[in-house]
Amino acid sequence: MKNITLSADEHLIEAARQRAAAEHTTLNAKFREWLEDYVQRQRQADEAIAFIRELRKHVRTGGRKFTRDEMNER
Repeated sequence: MKNITLSADEHLIEAARQRAAAEHTTLNAKFREWLEDYVQRQRQADEAIAFIRELRKHVRTGGRKFTRDEMNER
């Protein structure tokens, strides 16, 4: 595992450490969790865009624009 150095307001760091301790974890563990989530959200967005592009190859509307109500019909 690689180390990195971050800088932030000392009061913010202390408050974050206290919150992590209250959650029975460490600030380091919370940062690793956040970093993984941060990267995963971009992957999910990229996959969603790729899926939409793939759907566009198979779905045609004939140029018709749907209203919000039509798009939300169940």
